[in-house]
Amino acid sequence: MMVTGFTVKKLRIEAELTQRQLAELAGISQAHIAKIEKGKVDPRLSTINKILQVLTEGHGKKCKEVMTKNVIFAKPKQTIQKVSELMIKHAISQLPVLERGKVVGTITEEDIVRNLSSNLAEEKVETIMQPPLPIVPEDTSITMIRPLLEDHPAVLVTRRGNVVGIIARSDILKVIS
Repeated sequence: MMVTGFTVKKLRIEAELTQRQLAELAGISQAHIAKIEKGKVDPRLSTINKILQVLTEGHGKKCKEVMTKNVIFAKPKQTIQKVSELMIKHAISQLPVLERGKVVGTITEEDIVRNLSSNLAEEKVETIMQPPLPIVPEDTSITMIRPLLEDHPAVLVTRRGNVVGIIARSDILKVIS
């Protein structure tokens, strides 16, 4: 079988992944995926193997089997105090930040600790939030999100574009045990 840019694009669409999601899962840039799909570059065999591994991964547990449902969200205008209380109450260390139904950022315990000051409790989430967590479809294999969890504290899980779950590093430990 000859692997062409058209083949990669077809497999990516069948896997319900965006170019950006495929790039994150394969550990390459979204721009490189776009060039491969358009036939503008002749990628290395190792790059094609990474892409195909992501696109053909069919065994093992899926994200939907491991994710924590009923994701708790923060809002950009909420105070750090309110978000801290939510984290303590629910024993979680990060919250996706949602505005008008769209994930716009992430706030973590680490962000709060890093920005400690006498008036931090009254600051708004939007002042210290980080970029959004990576987002993957619910049928993504757990083995495919490992590289994402090396660089991020959690991964958001979607179904038809809506966030339906979250997988934190600690959730992966539950899979092992």
